[in-house]
Amino acid sequence: MKKIVYLIAIILGTTIVGCNPLEDINNEIDAQDNPVVGVDEFTMSTDDYTAIVEQGDDEDPDYYETFEAFSNVDDAKLMLPAFLSDKYPYWGEGSSVTVNYNLYDGNPEDVSAYVNADDYELVASDYPTGASNAFFPNEEPTDFLEDVLVNQIASPTEGQIVLVEYDQYTEEPVVGFAPLIAYDFAGSFEGWSVVEESGISDVWTSLDDYIQGNGFFSGQVPNVEWLVSPSIDLSGETDLRFQIAHAIKYATDASLLKILVSTDYTGDTGAANWDEINLATTAGVDTLDPSEDYDFSSYGGETINIAFKYESTVDDAGRWRIASTTIKTVGITGPSITNTNYYKFDGSSWNLVDDVYYLTSADYDSMGTGSGQPGQYNNFSGSTSASNYLPQFLSIKYPFAQEEDDIFITYKYYGGSAVGTVIKGNLYTFTNGSWSPNISSLQFGFENGIWVPDNTIRYTLTNPDYEYIGNTLASDSEYTDLVGTLIDYHDYDYNWTATQVTYSLTVFLDYLDPSAVEGQKYQVTYLLYDNGLQVLTESFIKEGGEWIVN
Repeated sequence: MKKIVYLIAIILGTTIVGCNPLEDINNEIDAQDNPVVGVDEFTMSTDDYTAIVEQGDDEDPDYYETFEAFSNVDDAKLMLPAFLSDKYPYWGEGSSVTVNYNLYDGNPEDVSAYVNADDYELVASDYPTGASNAFFPNEEPTDFLEDVLVNQIASPTEGQIVLVEYDQYTEEPVVGFAPLIAYDFAGSFEGWSVVEESGISDVWTSLDDYIQGNGFFSGQVPNVEWLVSPSIDLSGETDLRFQIAHAIKYATDASLLKILVSTDYTGDTGAANWDEINLATTAGVDTLDPSEDYDFSSYGGETINIAFKYESTVDDAGRWRIASTTIKTVGITGPSITNTNYYKFDGSSWNLVDDVYYLTSADYDSMGTGSGQPGQYNNFSGSTSASNYLPQFLSIKYPFAQEEDDIFITYKYYGGSAVGTVIKGNLYTFTNGSWSPNISSLQFGFENGIWVPDNTIRYTLTNPDYEYIGNTLASDSEYTDLVGTLIDYHDYDYNWTATQVTYSLTVFLDYLDPSAVEGQKYQVTYLLYDNGLQVLTESFIKEGGEWIVN
């Protein structure tokens, strides 16, 4: 209570006479023999991440505000001290705070291996049934996927992780139009080439779920830029169909965005002849909607190039997102779902990783498809937090989970227009009947006027601890007559010298933490009877393999 009253007195005094009250308060507190010593633990909130970097109201959200995470542990150690100084302005030497926070790639750090895994999507020739483009309902994908990776991943390295994506029919398929050539633009241009016709800005960009043409750069900017496919050999093919999944927004004149086909393109878009494809199905706006199966039969037997031509003006700069383009022919088709599995290379073979799960489109949809729900865009975001949905999702998916079961979950996260969609993840553990996300922690101590990362462990002796110390030292003649109070009353007394207490505590620390690393710190709290029971604390650090007073 004395310290609190003293603080109020300082604040009132500096309010009246000081020109910089906070600085004066800090200087006066630091100058005291007994500064305010506090111990706290908290979990970073949305407001906390926002406060890491001070920004103006008109500035875009920074990294910490966007992802509510630090890039890595070193980033947290760098950025948190200044934040803690603002959060605890009156705390002094010896104070300690434990901060629970998120890492960008997930908690713990080893989830990053899955977040950043390579990706392989099965092609038609990978499936066991020719022209099927998916596993049949009675086929077990894991019976085939290891061989697929052996054939498709050249020179894998030990420890390499691959996320394998494949389709499986949910019903017996029938003969229909099936994909012959498919380009999935999630995170890749798929070998297509950007051809600049006019303008200086990069219109076409590759994002996590699609490619995007956009001529808006702090305003509508004139540009003409093409995206041209590799040569596509349709020799011997007949009865073809073309389909695209795309979305167009902000375009006043959608005819500025063209899908073109050429049979004589040799690298010069201006010298080639181009046919325009005019689709009957309107593109999506915020959703990547598939078009109809457009009749592409006239290109059977030809070698072609497909192009997406983007044009913007000072008055019109549409946003064109394209998820996929497919050329189909008669084959096996039917309703299917997309699944994924992680595989890890152990140096000689690929092995299924069974404790990591990547969310599918169907999973997001199961969590709600309405506005602001994960299924709306099949991802999470700052406004649609994974931690608000995944515990319930996991309880449904794993209804018979046992205490301490855990699983890595990886998922798509939308970080805003400047970032796009990225992969994030976390470890979830089943504890006390529910699933909880893992969170990283750092402890900071206030030393020499600043907050520094601190590994100090605070430990209070228990009754069995006093008994252990007493029984261990009982055979030492220096302590034989002293240890009775430890064993019988669970405290030290006035007969113990300070040096003897210190030594006994180092003996206990060797027992408590025999494998403590160099530099590990402890604060041990114990009871001493001397005209009343006192609560005392002594600090230690491991140096040169020995515990010394810190």
